Formats: sequence, structure tokens, C-alpha cells
Amino acid sequence: MTEDEIQALLLYRDGLILVLNKPVNMPVHRGPKGGDFFEAHFDHLRFGLPRAPALAHRLDKDTSGCLVLGRHRKALEKLMQLFKRGEIDKSYWAIVEGGPEADTGLIDLALAPRDPDRGWWMKVDAAGAPSQTKWRVLGRANSLTWLELEPLTGRTHQLRVHCQAMGWPIYGDPIYGTAQAEPLHLHARSIKIPLSRNKPPVEVVAPPPAHMLARLAKCGADLANLDQSQPILNAPTI
Repeated sequence: MTEDEIQALLLYRDGLILVLNKPVNMPVHRGPKGGDFFEAHFDHLRFGLPRAPALAHRLDKDTSGCLVLGRHRKALEKLMQLFKRGEIDKSYWAIVEGGPEADTGLIDLALAPRDPDRGWWMKVDAAGAPSQTKWRVLGRANSLTWLELEPLTGRTHQLRVHCQAMGWPIYGDPIYGTAQAEPLHLHARSIKIPLSRNKPPVEVVAPPPAHMLARLAKCGADLANLDQSQPILNAPTI
């Protein structure tokens, strides 16, 4: 990934944080099998600082959307505390197969690893870690539903397992859904970060990826008026 390519993904920048629109099918960390990974290109995002920014959280390889980086150690520590305390609000868009009958709801199902040798592979388990996801229907079309998902906890694969357990797996999910030739239709749409007590929270919205547009439109999304705002670049760099 070139400097221009990764900087084109920048949604927000100030003296403390960056928010990127992570591409689909790009792991954020180096994997055991090697290959390209997002973190390897963060040196292009220093913008005058002596060190590259670092990940404050993670997204699955298959998930696109808002990814937050801390620009230096103090900023990263602040972000990690906010994530740990659940003070950062995240909202996802998903296209699911089938869908709920109601328009809103809460999924409250504990999750645990399915296999101790594959800790990322999760299942519903009453003895597992408490896990909650709020959901809201944004649109419907035949056998598909467009959902807004808000994770109230941050378990591995939480949204994917919760949707599958409810009988409406996320479209394109190669692990918990029906095998499809297209990528996972799960997008980290927005994030709200209360960085300062004296200023409003930083709110960032990520345009949905190209592979989701056709099914969003089928479910009633007005693609011409979806927020496709330009990156927000605030001047401070330290």
C-alpha cells in the first residue's frame, strides 16, 4: 500500500488520533501465515511525528470501516482506557440473510471459544463471557435485512455469532454463515469518541464499501444521499 493509498483512507485526524476506513479482507495485524497487513503501512501516517501511530483496537480481517489509531503513547493509553470502560460508542451496518420480525431488539447471549486451539472461533455458551448487542432494522428486501448493530460488549466475532445464533447470519460470512462468493457484509459504520471533558465527542462516519452497495440499495438505502463526506483533517499534528 502506497502513502497516497493509505492516506486516502483517512477519515479523521487531529493531534491525538487518526480514524481510517479499513478495507475489507485486510488483516490489521501480521498473521501466522504471513502476507500483507494494515499495520505494516502505518509509517505513512506519521504526519511529522517521530513514530508511526498504533492500533487502539482491532477489526476482523473481513470487516471494513472505522479503525482508530493513537498518534503517540499518551493518546493510545487514553483510547485504550476508553475502550476498556465501554465509553466509545460503535455502530455497524450489516446485511443479513433472513432477518428479525421486530424492528429493534437486544441480543443477550454469552460467548466462549468453540475450540481451545482456535481461540478466535466462537460459540454461544451460557458459561461464557456476557455479551450483548443492540440491533435495529434499517431496511428489508425479500430474504435480506439491513441492520444497524451496536455492540455493548467487545467479544471476538460477537456480531457475527450473535446474528448467526438468532437465525439471520451476516451475508458472505465464511465462518458463521452460508458460503458466498462475496465478502462479508459487515461494516463499522460510525464511532463516537469522548476524548475531552471540555469538548464534544469526536464522531466519525465511514462510507460503506463497494461490495455492500448493491444489497444496501435493495434494502432501501438511498445511495445518492449516503454520507460520503470527505476526510476531516484538523490542523494540529502534535
